[in-house]
Amino acid sequence: MSTSKPKSGVRNVPPPEGAKPSVYSRFIPREELGSFASWKPGTLSGQADAAPAQGVRKPEPEKPAMPDISAQLHAARQSGYQDGYRDGLAALEQFKQSFAAQMTAQLGQLTQSYGHELDALQQDMARALAVSATHLARQIVRSELEVRPEVVASVAQEALDTLLMSARQVTVRVHPDDHPLVTQGAAEVLAARGARLVPDGSIARGGCLVESDIGVVDASVAARWKRAVASLGCEEPWMGAE
Repeated sequence: MSTSKPKSGVRNVPPPEGAKPSVYSRFIPREELGSFASWKPGTLSGQADAAPAQGVRKPEPEKPAMPDISAQLHAARQSGYQDGYRDGLAALEQFKQSFAAQMTAQLGQLTQSYGHELDALQQDMARALAVSATHLARQIVRSELEVRPEVVASVAQEALDTLLMSARQVTVRVHPDDHPLVTQGAAEVLAARGARLVPDGSIARGGCLVESDIGVVDASVAARWKRAVASLGCEEPWMGAE
């Protein structure tokens, strides 16, 4: 129902008592009205409210945000880098341990082999030195026997001293060329032991052979030489080639 605005300065006077009010005798000023709306058919049944709702378009649901491909790619790269770095460190440590063990084993074998070779070399050097020494000594002895043949008298005295004092029937055999030398140089010792000096061509010059009832003393050059070189670990014979 529409209302008209009363004219300015006009007041609505209520009807007298007992008078029948007219349906149009009361006008409500706009100032006295609250919120209002025009009436339409179907307002009370709710059809008017439903009709506009059919025409209203429901808001579409928000689509999920697209993932950040660059961020995911960066995160994947960082994760792969860290995994690869960790695996690389583990592989490097394993390689270092394996390499160290292999090098230790190889160095141990090399040191052991070097030690064996060094020992063998030292033995060879000692043997060669001993052989050289015996060769030199043999030459010196031969030269000494040629230059000083009278040393055979000292050899005979040492051989008699080696023989026990209880020995009897002592005989000293020397080379015929050494017989006068021993007779002159060892006369006192021979007399003291009651020994008999006998020339013997089988005895090499420079040595002698002492026989008795309790044993024999071989003081020949070859026998004395053999004992001397045996102490050096050699087996060089006296008559060996130079």
